[in-house]
Amino acid sequence: MELSIVIPVFNEADSMVSLLDETTGVLDGQLDYEIIVVDDASTDATAERLRACRQRQPRLRVLQHAQRCGQSTAIASGVNAAQAAWIATLDGDGQNDPADIPKLYASATAPGAPGTLWLVAGWRKSRRDSWLKRISSRSANAVRRRLLHDHTPDTGCGLKLFRREVFLALPQFDHMHRFLPALVLRAGGQVRSVEVRHRPRTQGVSKYGVHNRLWVGMIDLLGVRWLQRRVRHPVVSEHDRQ
Repeated sequence: MELSIVIPVFNEADSMVSLLDETTGVLDGQLDYEIIVVDDASTDATAERLRACRQRQPRLRVLQHAQRCGQSTAIASGVNAAQAAWIATLDGDGQNDPADIPKLYASATAPGAPGTLWLVAGWRKSRRDSWLKRISSRSANAVRRRLLHDHTPDTGCGLKLFRREVFLALPQFDHMHRFLPALVLRAGGQVRSVEVRHRPRTQGVSKYGVHNRLWVGMIDLLGVRWLQRRVRHPVVSEHDRQ
C-alpha cells in the first residue's frame, strides 16, 4: 500500500459523503491507498453516514473515539492504525481539495527527492475564509515563523503528507498537528510547502474561533520553542578497531 489518508472529523455529517466520494474519485486508479476516518465522538449523524459509506467503499476504514479527544489525538489514532509508509491528512469540512493529494505525494516521492524530506505541507495561498480568520491566521503564522523559524507559510492547512514512522516518533501533545513543520525540523528532517487549493465552507459549522485558538496556541508555541532549545544533534563517528 502506498498511501493512507487520515481524516479527523467532529460533527461533519453534512460534508462526509461528498468528501469521501470526491476523494475516491480522485485517487482510484492512481494510487494503492486506504482512507481512515477518525470520528472524534461526534454528536450528530456523522457515525451513521460513515457506516453507510463503509458499505459501499471497501477502501474506507472508520475509527471512533468514545469521548472527544481533539484533532491531534484523532490524527494520531488514524496514523497508528494506518498501513502505508506515507500519510496524507485532510480536514473533514470539505475546504481542502482531495485533488491536491497526488501533487503532494508526487513531490515527496519524485526521483531525486531528498531522503530527509519527511513532510510536505499544503499552503493555502488564496484563502477562502472570512476576513477575520484570514487576518488572525496571517498574524499567528508570522509570530510562529519568527519564534520557531520553521520557514513554513501555512502550518494550519489540514492537507499535509508525511512519513508515518516520523510522525509516531515526534512528541505527542494536544494541538501538535499545528506545529508539525517545527517538530519535523527539530527531528532532523526537511519540510517542503506546496501551494494547494482552498475552498469556502459550504456545509456545517467551523469548530474553531479566534479565542479558542489564540490563547491555547500561545502556550503551545512556547512549549514547542522549549523543545527546540533542548534538542541536540551530535555528529557521531566510530573508531576503527586496530
